[in-house]
Amino acid sequence: MESLLGNIDIILGVSILLLSIFHKFAVPSVLGFLVTGMLLGPYGLGLIGETQGVEILAEFGVIFLLFIIGVELSLKELWEIKKTVLAGGALQVLLTILLVFLLCTQLGFSRATSVFIGFLISLSSTAIVLKILQEKSEVYSPHGRTSLAILIFQDIIIVPMILVTPLLAGGSEGVMDLFLILLLKGVGIILLVILSARYLVPRLLYFVAKTRSRELFLLSVIFICLSTALLTSSAGLSLALGAFLAGLVISESEYSQQTAGYITPFKDVFMSFFFVSIGMLLDVQYFLKSPHIFILIALAVIFLKALSGVAATFLLGYPLRTTLLTGLALSQVGEFSFVLSKFGLEFNLLDESTYQTFLAVSILTMGITPFVINGSPGVVDFFLRKVSNTKLVHGLYSDRLRSGGLHSDGLNSNGLNSDGSYFGSLKNESEGELQLNEHLVDHLIIVGYGFNGRTVSRAAKAAGIPYLIIEMNPETVRREKARGERIYYGDATYEAVMEHAGIKDARILVIGISDPAATRKTVKMVKHLNPNIHIIARTRYLREMELLHALGAEEVIPEEYETSVEVFVRLLEKYLIPGEDIEKFVREVRADGYGMLRKLSDGKAVNFNIRKDLPGIEIIVIRVNEGSEIAGKNLLDMELRKKHGVTVLSIRRDSDMIHTPDGCTLIQANDVCILLGKPRKLHDARRFFE
Repeated sequence: MESLLGNIDIILGVSILLLSIFHKFAVPSVLGFLVTGMLLGPYGLGLIGETQGVEILAEFGVIFLLFIIGVELSLKELWEIKKTVLAGGALQVLLTILLVFLLCTQLGFSRATSVFIGFLISLSSTAIVLKILQEKSEVYSPHGRTSLAILIFQDIIIVPMILVTPLLAGGSEGVMDLFLILLLKGVGIILLVILSARYLVPRLLYFVAKTRSRELFLLSVIFICLSTALLTSSAGLSLALGAFLAGLVISESEYSQQTAGYITPFKDVFMSFFFVSIGMLLDVQYFLKSPHIFILIALAVIFLKALSGVAATFLLGYPLRTTLLTGLALSQVGEFSFVLSKFGLEFNLLDESTYQTFLAVSILTMGITPFVINGSPGVVDFFLRKVSNTKLVHGLYSDRLRSGGLHSDGLNSNGLNSDGSYFGSLKNESEGELQLNEHLVDHLIIVGYGFNGRTVSRAAKAAGIPYLIIEMNPETVRREKARGERIYYGDATYEAVMEHAGIKDARILVIGISDPAATRKTVKMVKHLNPNIHIIARTRYLREMELLHALGAEEVIPEEYETSVEVFVRLLEKYLIPGEDIEKFVREVRADGYGMLRKLSDGKAVNFNIRKDLPGIEIIVIRVNEGSEIAGKNLLDMELRKKHGVTVLSIRRDSDMIHTPDGCTLIQANDVCILLGKPRKLHDARRFFE
């Protein structure tokens, strides 16, 4: 125990030093942890010779990471990306194995070893990719969701890979029976998770939350996470997959946000040990013998994996920008590859030299990943400017749209518009759909059809505002178009798409996507096309506001601050702050760019407490019963204020509110009246309403 604590203390001390240096030069923290592991491990300075305890802590890091991802997702959202999980994941894994197999057989490896190396290379790092996407707020962007879907498939497919490994080595006895048993166990666990999400866990957490005990809630959440992880592990699946399923279970309850708040600090700490443990595996001396060779191999691996990721995503119908970003995000070797590689050593599919080469190359790809993902938007944009084939740029889904009964006039032999551009399905002939020859003026363009896009479109439809929606998810476009929505497939970061949407004649553009880079690019491009358009952009975080304003967005709505403003408004209303002061407060906050909360009016807060400032006065709410004395009479007839000292402040009638009733206001049965007066007077006045 003392030895483990000493190792942890050394790791934390060296990590703090290296991360401080790396932060100064804007180097990602992941690389700092990898270097820490290489320095301290048995192949480095040897300050930590026993790595088993560190590996256990690292396992907790992966478990908590997948748990948090599951909490922030949901079963409903996972079901929406099921096609990407199954089809996209399978395509990416199979294409990678095929490319690696062809290359390795040319280099002299046996077929069995070539396939196994393909297994190792096909898996990407869930821990690194999701951590970086979380830091960039891009988990829910198109390429973020696609990457997550493929990573989920990879985490599942490792189990069949482990089962197939003995077959590759020539030991096939009992493998098929084991696979069938594992499949049945997996199906049973998934059913158990769905039932738990629906019935068991919400009730359990409700009981725990009622105690108002922070410690009990935290322990319960960790218990659910670890129990589900152990359950999947006992069935032959991975601990990380079980943690992900546990997160999905909790995500279906109203306690998901509280859970994420409690677990995130644990996740961050343990994830640091994971990256340190990976760095400890590398034999630095072996790497230093031929570093240039390992670097070349690592670059080749990144290229092959990016190629397979791009191909898989493109075959799903996504635009080229999404496919390129997804391919680059998945271009490293993953942490589960290290687990699988041990089976390769056990069954003699890898020798020690090949194993160390694999470790060196894998760690290099992991170390390069933060730079690849952070630099990929610029590289992708540069590449797209060189691509002239618009069918390639907009994806295969454009062909499916045209085969679905769209007009062909105005399209050339390649299915493109006469100017060489393509915009989804502006020519759909169904009733209520936008026709290409219909010239819209002062219309609204909505980018993204998530929750915000749906809300804005419903409001526009109710108000009779002409609008259209641009969405990149092919399945969403097909589903909503079938329901009669004015939605069209296209990538809003392209000028051709926005021009066909009538951006030059549009009045307002609302951007509701969860991709900060695409939002910035869209704002900049749209302002160039139409300087007079009013842009309303939604962002998750305050730090994006200044940049979006600088690019030309008139209004930027940060979700985290709008939530706090709304909470504060409700609070002021409860304290009976005058409505005009509340409105002034909100206007000042928003006009100030969501700056620091300022005091109301002239700097002196108008705080009003009815019990303190009007002693002896109360407000009650009372319903007018059938047959009561006041029903059918007006306030002037009753003279409640003059004779009885009671004032009717307002009246609620069904769903309507009469805020300032006068003497001629007629009181009806079942009206709900809000009365003000002294307690004794209010008590005496009740008889008129009963």
